[in-house]
Amino acid sequence: MKTRNYGLIALILGVCLALGFGIGLLIGNMIENKKEKSGFVGKSALEIKDGKMTPEVLLAFGRLSDPQVSPDGKKILYGVSYTSVEDNRAVRNLYVSNLDGSDAELITMEGKSVSNARWTPDGKRILFLQGGKLYSAPYRNGALGKRICLSDTPSPIMEFTLSPDGGQILYTSTVKSHVDTPKDVYSDLQKASAYSTDDLMYRHWDHWVEEIPHSYISTIDFTEKGSVGKNFLDILGGSDVLYELPTEPFSGIEQLCWSPCGRYVAYSCRKLEGKEYAFSTNTEIYVYDILTGETITVTRNGGYDTDSVWSPDGKHLAWVSMERDGYEADRCRLFVADVIPDEDPDGQALPQFVNVRELSVGFDRNVASPSWSDDSSKIWFNALSDGVQGIFHATLDGVITRVTSAGDWHNYSTPFYISDEGDLYATWQSMNFPTELVKVSPEGESLQISHENDHLLSQMTDPAMEARIIKTVDGKDMLTWVVYPPQFDPEKVYPSILICLGGPQGTNDQSWSYRWNYRLMAEQGYIVVLPNRRGTTAFGQDWCEQISGDYCGLNMQDYMAAAKALKAEPYVAKMAACGASYGGYSVYYLAGVHGDLFDCFVAHAGIFNEEHMYYTTEEMWFPEFDNGGLGRGYLSGSPWSKYPEAVRHYANSPHKFVQNWHTPILCIHGGMDFRVPLDEGMAAFNCAQMMGVPSKLIVFPEENHWILQPQNALFWHREYYSWLDKWCK
Repeated sequence: MKTRNYGLIALILGVCLALGFGIGLLIGNMIENKKEKSGFVGKSALEIKDGKMTPEVLLAFGRLSDPQVSPDGKKILYGVSYTSVEDNRAVRNLYVSNLDGSDAELITMEGKSVSNARWTPDGKRILFLQGGKLYSAPYRNGALGKRICLSDTPSPIMEFTLSPDGGQILYTSTVKSHVDTPKDVYSDLQKASAYSTDDLMYRHWDHWVEEIPHSYISTIDFTEKGSVGKNFLDILGGSDVLYELPTEPFSGIEQLCWSPCGRYVAYSCRKLEGKEYAFSTNTEIYVYDILTGETITVTRNGGYDTDSVWSPDGKHLAWVSMERDGYEADRCRLFVADVIPDEDPDGQALPQFVNVRELSVGFDRNVASPSWSDDSSKIWFNALSDGVQGIFHATLDGVITRVTSAGDWHNYSTPFYISDEGDLYATWQSMNFPTELVKVSPEGESLQISHENDHLLSQMTDPAMEARIIKTVDGKDMLTWVVYPPQFDPEKVYPSILICLGGPQGTNDQSWSYRWNYRLMAEQGYIVVLPNRRGTTAFGQDWCEQISGDYCGLNMQDYMAAAKALKAEPYVAKMAACGASYGGYSVYYLAGVHGDLFDCFVAHAGIFNEEHMYYTTEEMWFPEFDNGGLGRGYLSGSPWSKYPEAVRHYANSPHKFVQNWHTPILCIHGGMDFRVPLDEGMAAFNCAQMMGVPSKLIVFPEENHWILQPQNALFWHREYYSWLDKWCK
């Protein structure tokens, strides 16, 4: 008679039950992460009437960003933000697709935005930020498992990046600034509201500077709750050091970079405070030694040094450099230094940075977003050239090659991944569509691999576009983009919009905007005219730099040359001039000098009174240089400067010509705009009213230099087109 081994059977059953429970728990966790959370905003199912783009359609586009290739090179992790106008909010969630863009899978369905998603080095987990907290979740078969909160930090985490081996994390957070509130000084005034300071830079862009960013290094365990923040280092040395790292308002974690060995962090920092900070753009490249706590100053340039990146072999450090302090539009040059390492990995010696040299000598364009090739032989970057943003690379002996052509009318990012076959993976966009993923062959041929917005774009007909060369008053060639309404018929007559560019240094290129969207303007039946006037950055430094100290001069003549050339066409009727920031300055100035060239104006966040602007803006280096100081020294661009360029500049401020205003004008401004304060828009409107000029003022109390909230953006667009239609159609 056979006997049964009941103990063995019980063991097997127990293992099966445990395994089944584990699998069930894993599946349950996967399902939970794929469950739609309250507040989730998904892809729009909007049906477009008559095939015509509207402001509502613009807000319905998904906004793709931050692609990250998995360690095995097979998957792309990226985020897409969708907007709910009804809820007045946008929410960003995560996708994973194959490298060729196929089988894109939504892996989070959160009601609160998810950002800064990164693969762990083994590719088995994904880290991400939500609500200032850092989370980790396993990834398998198109789904995320149960998340763990890894962060336990005094202040929210804003961004992060992992060390090469994944054992440490570099993250940004904040410390208390020099600006006091009543409760900082008096314990019994917890409900009082005020700001107190004894130095400049007490407000910046759109906020009162109560906190400033610092960057920290911490150990990390991807499966341990609260592992980030238990042991950490402040790269700047502590909360009593009030330098910004990264520099506000636009710099981020890209300004800090791990060395391949994980011992050093290179970073860009403006080690200045208060008034000195307000009058300077002088950031330098530094290297922090995690082992010793020492800091090395790599550059002593005086200008704006940013975007430092180590070569994969650790033998070189590259960065982008402007030469002159106080000049934000100086040429962005590509520099590299050779690295002599500390031979003893546990020693106290520091690496040396030698043979510092420029790789972009003779390249009269601006280098941006450098990234090394895997073999450390060349540096990829993008640059605006000939009206489009292309992909380039430079060898270590300074040979620069353009990969995408000037005739390719798209704006490309720097490649985020390069395959073994040499294919570049990047993002692209144009005036006709928003950001998508693209593969570029070594020969420069492009294939779009994501199709986030095809369901909307397929319902519309692309406007036609022309790159027209217009002669300026001094006989130079000026590239002017002209965007025509869909189904344009040259036998018909159309209203038109001339775009006055902001900056003042910038470029009318092939970028897609959710504020000034040129396709949307064309779809409303307007011919859109985009002159690359003096001051634009894609046509050489001389063309760019001419505008400084000459706001009222040749670039204004460039606008009028473009307007006259287009109005000479039989199919162009009335024309509006519209612009924001310096474009708003241009509108206010043209309103006083144009005669009868334009039929209406729209100025958003425009500079009206240059003297008042100088006294109330926050970053003083900008008016110092451009208002006629031209780098001559402290206060050389002030309203009381005796330099002839400064005297001429203030004498020709737009507010000096209000007596000539007679053309309808719409003035728009944000109440939290600290770059071009609200008073500028109010003063312009008040003067228009006093002069009896048809005018309207729109103020967004909670917006900054831009209009960001969905319902505010929709209101902005409706009022913008209502004004244009009233006076141009």
